[in-house]
Order: sequence, then C-alpha cells, then structure tokens
Amino acid sequence: MVGSVPSRRTYARQMIRDTPDGVMVDLQVVPRASRTAVGPVEGSDAAARLRVAVTAPPVEGEANAAVIEALAEALGIKRREVSLVRGEAGRKKTVRIAGLSAATLFARLERPLR
Repeated sequence: MVGSVPSRRTYARQMIRDTPDGVMVDLQVVPRASRTAVGPVEGSDAAARLRVAVTAPPVEGEANAAVIEALAEALGIKRREVSLVRGEAGRKKTVRIAGLSAATLFARLERPLR
C-alpha cells in the first residue's frame, strides 16, 4: 500500500510541512482506483503532491473518508488524527496529521508493509 516516496524526497519536503500540532500534507487523490495505495510523489518542485489512490467513488464524501482511512492505515495512526483542511470537492487536497513531525512521516512512508 505504501509507494516509493523516498525517490522524490527533495520535492516531498515542499508538500509536507511541519505545524505546531503535526504536519500538513498536499495530496493528489485518485478516486475509483483498482486498489488503495499511498504514494509515490507526483509532480515536481512546488507542485509536488503525495498520490493517494482509493477505490471509493468521489460521491457524498466517500472518497474523502477513504483517503483518511488509507493515510491512517499507512502511517499506523488513528483516523481521528487525520483531518481534511482543503479540497473537499477536488482531487487536490491538503490534510493535517496530528502528532507527527515531517521526519516521522517520511520514515513511516518509507517503511515496508507489515
């Protein structure tokens, strides 16, 4: 489920920002995908975003809920620690992940699945 984020780490630093209560992450969401997956990083420089593919359709918040679930599972955190900040109706979203630093987020995205 976790993709190859480390190969684009320099771009990833711009899409993952530390905040006082956690991190903000810019996402590119792919709804109705054949399988759920987190990563790799798409785009370059300031346009870089972490790709999150979900099987849910973009209807009535189903894809948003699936994105939160996928990130929580990939990072080993509770769903309530992930919140949507921007992009409720679009494919480009920003989420806040409470209680993690950018360094911890990178490490968790790089680890192999259990």
